[in-house]
Amino acid sequence: MRTPTDPVVRYGDSPEAERPLGRSIMRGLMNRCPACGNGKLFRAFLKPVDHCAVCGEAMHHHRSDDLPPYIVILVLGHVVVGGYMLTDMTFLLPVWVHVAIWAPITVITALASIQPIKGGVIGLQWALRMHGFGGESDSPDDYDPPRRPD
Repeated sequence: MRTPTDPVVRYGDSPEAERPLGRSIMRGLMNRCPACGNGKLFRAFLKPVDHCAVCGEAMHHHRSDDLPPYIVILVLGHVVVGGYMLTDMTFLLPVWVHVAIWAPITVITALASIQPIKGGVIGLQWALRMHGFGGESDSPDDYDPPRRPD
């Protein structure tokens, strides 16, 4: 049985520090640096900092691209459509009332959830050492396609 003071021995594994996936995503969801959990992750609404002010971890090379909006659309779409359908089954309301209720809820919830979800995606990429977070270059390899015989 292993005690908490025993060192962790991994054979054949790299000596890099562990990056727990759940903890990194949760720190990102809280808009904190996934590496240390103390520094701010965003300098503007959706613009991440270049480097963590506390630990110095580089954040400028992340590539969250379209995943955060897709996640917001997926989650919010299910919640809003389900809410609309339950409301429509319970109360007989005109369509304009439903639009007046659900359009602001959709916009406000999307704006409130996009930044934490983007932070979670950055935390995921950091934990999995994706897109430059692992120390290697993210630039494409030089490749010369084979020439056709003339």
